[in-house]
Parts: sequence; structure tokens; C-alpha cells
Amino acid sequence: MAQILIRNVDERVKARIQRRARRHGRSMEAEVREILSDALKQDDKAPTVGFGTVSVALFSGSGVYLDEPIQEWRGYPVEPIKFDE
Repeated sequence: MAQILIRNVDERVKARIQRRARRHGRSMEAEVREILSDALKQDDKAPTVGFGTVSVALFSGSGVYLDEPIQEWRGYPVEPIKFDE
């Protein structure tokens, strides 16, 4: 097995890991191994689709079609929202 040495860990972080290890009945080293393993498991669950794919899926059926150009709105004044009415 490989080894990792981590320097300059904040004392508060170390104390929290120690408390957590005691709660779980493990050594501090075993607790850190578990924390790292859990963090990487979550990383593996990251979506594997890209931004474009998600965007198209999000807006499909909304009236925006890729084969039609999007019309520009020119000549319409832009006015701020009035909240006092």
C-alpha cells in the first residue's frame, strides 16, 4: 500500500478527525482513509454529460429550435422593473 504524509494540518481539523475516529471506533489513520475513500466515491458519481447536452435537454420543447434562427428584438426600449405599483 502507498503512503501519504500531510503536513501543516490545522489543529482544529486534526481534533475533529480525532473525535470522529473515536465515534466510529477507529484509529485516526483509518478514519482519514475512510474520509478519502468516501470523497472519491462521490467524485465518481459526477455527471458524465457535458454542458451542451444538459442545456439542450433542459430547453428542448421550449420553443427554441436549433434549425431556426433566434430573432433579435431591436427597437424595444428596456425599462427597469417598477416595484411601487
